[in-house]
Amino acid sequence: MGPDTPIHFNAGSLVVLNAILALMMFGVSLTLRGEDFRRVVRTPAAPIAGLLAQFLLLPAATCLLTWVFDVPPELALGMMLVAACPGGTFSNVMTWLGRGSVAVSVSMTAVSSLAATVLTPFNFALYGWLNPNTRALVTDIALAPGNIVLLVVLVLALPLLVGMFVGRRYPGFAERAQKPMRWATLAVLFGFVAIAFANNMDVFLANADRILALVVGQNALALGLGALAGVIIGLNRADRRAVTLEVGIQNSGLGLSILFTFFPQASGMILIAALWGVWHLISGLTLALIWSRGGGRPAP
Repeated sequence: MGPDTPIHFNAGSLVVLNAILALMMFGVSLTLRGEDFRRVVRTPAAPIAGLLAQFLLLPAATCLLTWVFDVPPELALGMMLVAACPGGTFSNVMTWLGRGSVAVSVSMTAVSSLAATVLTPFNFALYGWLNPNTRALVTDIALAPGNIVLLVVLVLALPLLVGMFVGRRYPGFAERAQKPMRWATLAVLFGFVAIAFANNMDVFLANADRILALVVGQNALALGLGALAGVIIGLNRADRRAVTLEVGIQNSGLGLSILFTFFPQASGMILIAALWGVWHLISGLTLALIWSRGGGRPAP
């Protein structure tokens, strides 16, 4: 059984997945303020380092390495889609646990989520075409960037703006609701991924060896590029930790939503994104807990 075996999924599950993504973005943005964006303008070094690693270095390195190591086209394209996604919303929590700069992490999450409306479909199409092994596949799936932009706006940009408005208008509610919403949506997302795996266990087991190696390797690459960008620019330790986790924790849920909406038959790509959704939380939490043992207080 190969990665082209169909994944079992239905339209109702797609609605649930998109609702989860929107609620996660809404919860994160409840405590966002205009000051977070102004901070990026005043002290742009850390966010710029992170965004360059996120939207330039990681997609380019993924494209190159999948070509050099001759990764099967559908799995390679799944890796490129994950690399094209913005940072995951739980990078903020992990940054806090790891005693990194939460201000940098939150700013990067907000800016990268807005930038993703353009850069996610652009990078996916560009690097899918640049890799000669995936060029035919990305052409065959009839990529429609405009439709992907609309989906990203609906599940990321719009909930972010609504969350900021609600947080500003009702600060008491925002303070009480933000953390419970974040953890509740994480639990629901884990449940969603677990059910998806359970329903497609035969497909996953048939490809587990190579898919696990690819996901673990790409996640290590993402974390490494984030750390490297921080070192090159000369960021302090707290900022480097924030950038490392922001680049290493990808919004693979967005990748799944794009795949189930537009490419539901691309089972290899779906398996890559689904396993990313589990593994990057394990690796990110492990790294954050290691850092947290170093003493001191989390950065504001």
